[in-house]
Amino acid sequence: MTTVDAGPSALTVAQAAEQSCLQANDWICGEYVRTRGHELLDATVQHIGITAVSVIIGLLVAFPLALVARRWRAAAGPVLGLTTVLYTVPSLAMFALLTPVFGVSAAVVITGLVMYSLTILVRNILAGLTSVPDEVREAARGMGYGAARLLFEVELPLALPAMVAGLRIATVSTVAMTTIGSVVGYGGLGNLIASGMEGFFKAEVLTATVLCVLLALVADLLLMGLQRLLTPWTRTRTRTRAGTRSRRGAGTTKAVA
Repeated sequence: MTTVDAGPSALTVAQAAEQSCLQANDWICGEYVRTRGHELLDATVQHIGITAVSVIIGLLVAFPLALVARRWRAAAGPVLGLTTVLYTVPSLAMFALLTPVFGVSAAVVITGLVMYSLTILVRNILAGLTSVPDEVREAARGMGYGAARLLFEVELPLALPAMVAGLRIATVSTVAMTTIGSVVGYGGLGNLIASGMEGFFKAEVLTATVLCVLLALVADLLLMGLQRLLTPWTRTRTRTRAGTRSRRGAGTTKAVA
């Protein structure tokens, strides 16, 4: 019986099959990920950096705006209206207006993303602060809490769920909108998507898109975990309500029996 050594030939065939996905311009191509790993990593790091800086600056700007809107009722309308108007400006027009000021740089993209995030962040911070019960504020003042201590030790902790909810929405939307920065060369994964669309490079478009979606999901999960960590009393309240419903259900069952 003749034994055929198919090892080297089988390996060659497998390598050819792997490499053919680039030649065939397949949507899913492992060879593209392996050969362009450094390019994908650089684009991902740039995407994360632009998103993180934009959200942090947006939060730092939105917080005092929300405090102003909460402190002076007459200012609430103009503040909310201004942030809404900024959100309606088309991104291409926004970048065109900012480019003469900042030049072709990441600052153009970051500034635009900060402006877009304000409408979400300001509204949610304001909603969280106004949801704090008046009797809680009065009790804190009766205990000698000043304005600053009342804000940071009483109001902010109670407003955290609404604030983090807004932060999650703003972060996920910023991850998606960062791709628009490709028009000035600072779009992170958006640069690869634009390049892939221009040359109809399927693997590049799909891989960059999937990475962008994964970034949004990971960011949302991290912020959800941060919210649970900072607001342990909400978990306790949820368990208490679940236990109460369980006992009521058990009582109803016994009564029927």
